[in-house]
Amino acid sequence: MRLARPLENLIDELMKLPSIGPKTAQRMALYILKEPEAEARNLAKAVIEAREKIAPCSNCGYLTDIDPCVLCLDEKRDSRILCVAEEASDIIAIEKTGFNGRYFVINQDFNLMDNSELEFRTLEKFKAKLAAGGIQEVVLALNPDIDGEVVSRYLAQIASQYNIKITRLAHGLPVGGDIEYADEITLRRAIEGRHEF
Repeated sequence: MRLARPLENLIDELMKLPSIGPKTAQRMALYILKEPEAEARNLAKAVIEAREKIAPCSNCGYLTDIDPCVLCLDEKRDSRILCVAEEASDIIAIEKTGFNGRYFVINQDFNLMDNSELEFRTLEKFKAKLAAGGIQEVVLALNPDIDGEVVSRYLAQIASQYNIKITRLAHGLPVGGDIEYADEITLRRAIEGRHEF
């Protein structure tokens, strides 16, 4: 069935969003068209405003509309602990746990399987933070995949030059999961990371 060109364009643009397939994009597009015109304009305005006003914090890399960001301005945070994450969305998730240290967000896609280089432009800032002193622990909170593992080892190597404690997020079995369905790497990490009960 042929759709009106503007509707097809809207669906195509919505499908570019993560985890949005053709059916979901079509439902979203039709919903937007049913909403009052003011609501559609508010949505478009919010997207444009976010694109224009949100940028990475020059200090930590978290997405913000003020620089430095509210996390960097918070004097109650423990500046001895630096949590390194891949993206701002990781910080949002970590904040929900009650973590109260400082952050460093890489904010750069790396896919080492596609021959990407490990020398990221943001790593000079990371090295400068460590060299400035005061950091006693670096928490590596990178994704538990091959690229995250390689980058974690690289960052640990850099941090070890400054005599800083290096930790990483625990890996293992999820709550409610079944051992028999866990993959070998997850199960091995769970066994290696076991602690006294």
